[in-house]
Amino acid sequence: MRAFWTTVHRWLGLAVALFLVVSGLTGAVISWDHEIDGWLNSELYDTPTRGPFRDPLELAAAVEASDPRARVAYLPLGFEEGHAAGYFVQPRIDPATGKPFRLGYNQVFVDPVTAEVRGRRDSTAISLKPETLMPFLRKLHYMLHVPALWGTDRIGWWIMGTVALIWLVDSFVAIYLTMPRRQRRPAHPEHRPPAAWWRRWKPSWAVRWRAGGYRLNFDLHRAGGLWIWPFIIVIAFTSFSLNLYKEVFYPVLSLVSKTTPGPSALVPLAPLGTRIEPTLGFRETIALADAEARRRGWTTPLGGIFYNARGGFYNVSFFDHATHDDSDGMGLSNLYIDGRDGHLISSNQPWHGTAADVFAQLQLPLHGGRILGLPGRILMSLMGLVVAMLSVTGIVIWARKRRARVVNAHRPAAGGQRRLA
Repeated sequence: MRAFWTTVHRWLGLAVALFLVVSGLTGAVISWDHEIDGWLNSELYDTPTRGPFRDPLELAAAVEASDPRARVAYLPLGFEEGHAAGYFVQPRIDPATGKPFRLGYNQVFVDPVTAEVRGRRDSTAISLKPETLMPFLRKLHYMLHVPALWGTDRIGWWIMGTVALIWLVDSFVAIYLTMPRRQRRPAHPEHRPPAAWWRRWKPSWAVRWRAGGYRLNFDLHRAGGLWIWPFIIVIAFTSFSLNLYKEVFYPVLSLVSKTTPGPSALVPLAPLGTRIEPTLGFRETIALADAEARRRGWTTPLGGIFYNARGGFYNVSFFDHATHDDSDGMGLSNLYIDGRDGHLISSNQPWHGTAADVFAQLQLPLHGGRILGLPGRILMSLMGLVVAMLSVTGIVIWARKRRARVVNAHRPAAGGQRRLA
């Protein structure tokens, strides 16, 4: 049985090793995505002007006026002094071709005091340039930049979600293999009884730093995996739940517990590349959302509004811009409003709802470590490096054993040839 699970661990590990190296290294970096992005692109994020902020919709009009080919899809509803406002845009349809314009960008940075457009970038670009580095690494981390194929843009999510699920299963196999074999009790009473299992398991937790070479590599793989095993389970599970949320996680969660459906479960999406034109504009929707939030007693300020063109609904977010990047969703409330008749589709408020709702809300903060604040982010950066190390050491173990098997397989043949000679 142990030989069977060793084979399972070997091939499951090899199947996901390179994916985990990529996700581990990128995860270690994007724990600090906002800080690094702001440092690399201070000319986009920082503004020298001070004074009263313009109306967010006035700034949105300035963005569209700067390039009539673009229309605003997301606009912030709160600003920070000294920081540019980030607007996301989508291309309009070119009347000459009937196809969307090629903008070459999807994000616009605007001075909230003067309405000056400070810069643009394509946050979906596959590029290591400073202005696109962090968006590139983020997207590489969760969906590998796999393009839309066969009418869906979810293939990259499916790949990484499947990798996470395999990793989760393999992690349980791995910890089983580190445990000592069961020892038989001696038949003769004078024989020493077998040591307690935990004493025999103790060497698996140790790293022989002075051993060097293959032994050190093996210890790093085995003991490293043991010491961080609980964190691996959390990261692997949340990776699976976030990437396969619509396809697997939410449907299964709904079977075992009461859940409150969100817009992804209630609103069918139009085909990829198409758009549902709203009847209500941003201003009318913001007024509806503000009134609904007041009725519910929400005190968190309006943070932003996004129009989902394929779903035909608005996502109005409530959050504090000064602390939003540290909460990873647990300081963010949402109202989802139909863009055609203004009715409320669904809502989300952190720490509210059923137990299953709160469990689903916790997936992203747990995955990024931000639920623990700064210590959690540091921990997840270190975890990303360790996960990459475990993958590399696993590949080295496999390569070393494979080479030994090949050598042993050729020895009898070589010996036989010498005897015949």
